[in-house]
Amino acid sequence: MITPHFHICAFFDSREEACQVLAPFYREAEQNNERSLHLIEPGGLDEHRARLGGAGIDVVACEHRGQLAVRPWPQAPGAFDVELLLAAMAQATAGHGSELDGFSGLRVMTQMGWAVRHGLDRLDLLEYEARLNGVLDANRRLAICVYDLAPLDGATMMDLLRTHPLTMIGGVLRENPFFTPPAEMLRELSARRATRRRRGWSAPVALPVPARPRRAE
Repeated sequence: MITPHFHICAFFDSREEACQVLAPFYREAEQNNERSLHLIEPGGLDEHRARLGGAGIDVVACEHRGQLAVRPWPQAPGAFDVELLLAAMAQATAGHGSELDGFSGLRVMTQMGWAVRHGLDRLDLLEYEARLNGVLDANRRLAICVYDLAPLDGATMMDLLRTHPLTMIGGVLRENPFFTPPAEMLRELSARRATRRRRGWSAPVALPVPARPRRAE
């Protein structure tokens, strides 16, 4: 698939399903001598490594030679610092420095479950995702944002789709017809914040808790 975009959104019922579907993406990076960076929710690094191993990835060898980096998100629980996260992604996907020594490229996978499970402001999350397009386009690096379906309502899922130009459905990469250009999306988010202030809402607009939780692992 030839596309000028680099920002991918994927929704899964479980982490096991996500790893199985994305395994070809990981193996292709290994075969192409590309580096893979996986940003994982705190406490889940060993579990993610085990799933990668089960999907046929030689985790020990890839980590030893620096082709795979499994790291926790650089974010404190209960907070969402848009600027900090964008700066971290800009540094991680930069096309120079020791991050890419000896490798032909870089692919990023991020587990986003932490951003929707702690009552964080959804507008901050959407701003981050919208602005991340500029970072990835400038550095020309593929990144897949992985979301668990269980914590999401329909409106939030649609908003997240609107911030990603590409989607992965059943392991197939597709252009996203719902994508909204970042500048337009950011204007809309600014208007939503202004409406919130006019209505006197002091608390963040947190993601709703689903009535019937699904299996997340």
